[in-house]
Amino acid sequence: MPNTSPRFFNPLMIWTDVALKTSEMLVSSGSVIQMRTSRMAEHGLRPSPSDMREIHLMSEEKLAAVTESGAAIANQLHTINYALVNRAVQQWFQSHLALWSLATSFTPAQAITRGQVFLDASTRVANTWSQLSSASARIAQRALKPIHAKATSNARRLSLPQPAAA
Repeated sequence: MPNTSPRFFNPLMIWTDVALKTSEMLVSSGSVIQMRTSRMAEHGLRPSPSDMREIHLMSEEKLAAVTESGAAIANQLHTINYALVNRAVQQWFQSHLALWSLATSFTPAQAITRGQVFLDASTRVANTWSQLSSASARIAQRALKPIHAKATSNARRLSLPQPAAA
């Protein structure tokens, strides 16, 4: 379910959320890698049954998280970004035409009228680019979500005391 709080309409806040989640995921991933590597080094060429389960689980989780992340990216790109990029490019050209029209004004009245047209076109471009930035950040959020969830849950799970090997 998408975030509908007002802070998620501001591209800066969305990108900040992405950066914080990415940092948390990287710290958790480093911790998980360290714990798993230590366990593998401890048992060497004779992994215990729990080590083998962990290795299989690691592979399955990575594949599932990457698949879910890719699906989130594809879905968002398909539904939002292509239309926004198309609109942004069209509006950008319209603002340049309005600027050219303003530059070729012959009378002060023409300049005022064309200046307002240029200002309106430029405002639409800025608004659309802001929406595009927000949409891109939401894509990054949704792509990061399954990977972040697995990394943080694995860090919590693996930091718990492990049962002694029989």
